[in-house]
Amino acid sequence: MKPTIYDIARATDVSIATVSKVLNNTGRIGAVTRQRVLQAMSEMGYERNTLATALAGKNMYSIGLLLPDVNNPYFSGVVRGAEDAAFHRNYSLLICNTDNNQEKEQVYIKTLRAKRVDGIIIATGMTEPSTIKDLIEDGIEVVLLSRSIPDVHVPLITVDNFLGGYVAATHLLELGHREIAVLTEPLYIRSAKNRLEGFKQALHEAPFECSYTVYEGEGFGMSTGAKLTSQLLKEEPVTAVFAGTDQMAVGAMQVCREAGKTVPDDISILGFDDTSWARIVDPPLSTVAQPMYLLGQLATDRIIHRIEVGDRRHDPLVLTPRLVVRGSTKAPRALRAGEWL
Repeated sequence: MKPTIYDIARATDVSIATVSKVLNNTGRIGAVTRQRVLQAMSEMGYERNTLATALAGKNMYSIGLLLPDVNNPYFSGVVRGAEDAAFHRNYSLLICNTDNNQEKEQVYIKTLRAKRVDGIIIATGMTEPSTIKDLIEDGIEVVLLSRSIPDVHVPLITVDNFLGGYVAATHLLELGHREIAVLTEPLYIRSAKNRLEGFKQALHEAPFECSYTVYEGEGFGMSTGAKLTSQLLKEEPVTAVFAGTDQMAVGAMQVCREAGKTVPDDISILGFDDTSWARIVDPPLSTVAQPMYLLGQLATDRIIHRIEVGDRRHDPLVLTPRLVVRGSTKAPRALRAGEWL
């Protein structure tokens, strides 16, 4: 028979109210007493009855995480950080893969509401503002992760995508590239738009003439990067490609290889994310890194804080990206040959 809260109280010679306070992390309990109760729970195999807790009007200790594509190694890193943070705080994390499909996302949101989750972390960038407002009115906390959504007043945990795009352009310009192609996810995704704006700003500030062409994908991932690269190789004599994600960059590298072009001797390719793919492709991918694990961890910590403390602030937390130079970028062939400066 499973031990109850009454069993824990008897075993530790404290009141039921004290055990309850330890369980819910409320009230003023001495460190020694708290540790004695927690140790008894562990030794006796006590498990919290989340259904009873919910019926009592308290937390379910569960959080939903809406992701656009769990196969994307960027989001795999995010999940790892979110899951570890949730586990450390005794919360369950329900991972929902939407496949960048709004209808599927709505089904998942309906399911999460039915399960009475305490909060939802949204990383899809496609959720309607009205849906988020409805969640908040229902008492479900919401935090946005990586992809912002306009006209909603909830916390956002993200990297500075504008700065990331700016850093990417600066790197290619400093290498001597003057004709550059930009591969981007659909620009209704705010992070993609911000990366492009940062890239354009760096080119605008350059004290010399340079040009760029934007190729906007209809979809996401490696296949989109491959499709856009096939198009640009037929149209543009570029010396470098900036891809908005590592997945797109790997797709670009594959097409260049099939077209007989060597990376980076014939064309430099720069990604964004610094996923595991960036280190295992040949040549290793230069990229703009964002701390995936930390982003997932911070988003989970923020939503649990809102659940438990009722913090109503919605100021964003914006982390700084960094350039990681590997083997896929270098000076253009003409510059290396001394043909132009």
